[in-house]
Amino acid sequence: MNQQHRHPHVVHLDEIEPYEVKQGDFSQRARRVGTAAGGRALGCASYELPPGKTAFPFHFHSALEEAIYVLEGEGTLRVGKDEVAITQGDYVALLPGPDNAHALSNRGQGPLRYLCMSAPAIPMTLDIIGYPDSKKIALAAGVEPGKSAWRDGAWIVKLIKEDQPDVGYFDDEPLAQK
Repeated sequence: MNQQHRHPHVVHLDEIEPYEVKQGDFSQRARRVGTAAGGRALGCASYELPPGKTAFPFHFHSALEEAIYVLEGEGTLRVGKDEVAITQGDYVALLPGPDNAHALSNRGQGPLRYLCMSAPAIPMTLDIIGYPDSKKIALAAGVEPGKSAWRDGAWIVKLIKEDQPDVGYFDDEPLAQK
């Protein structure tokens, strides 16, 4: 990876170390572009999703809006009660709330590459995420700039299911059991 930047707020995708998540039919390779460029008010990550895989469990945010811009490939976006085919050039606004729960799956023959933009991960961030399929709720608050609540920790990060103890991110997700 090239560590020399043209400017502190300009970064090339090849300069960012990717991280991968895989469990069952969930799989993704991502690079946190916004953080690498020093962004604070807008998050952006570049994702690559293998054929037949889903990026994240079906979920919604209570306060944060997300957006997806498809760079390459084709997929199926599950949003609310609908399934929508998406392809290169499509832009998707993912609004907060249970009616806008969403998950993205690659239904093409090649990789699905897309950018996902979202609200900032700053110390005052507070988000509650609902997972309708597995009946979980996630709470995340106090994420430091440049860190992820799930990988790096936050003031509060908790996945709960009814009155049960904490559960893992992929616990009870149908696609994680495959």
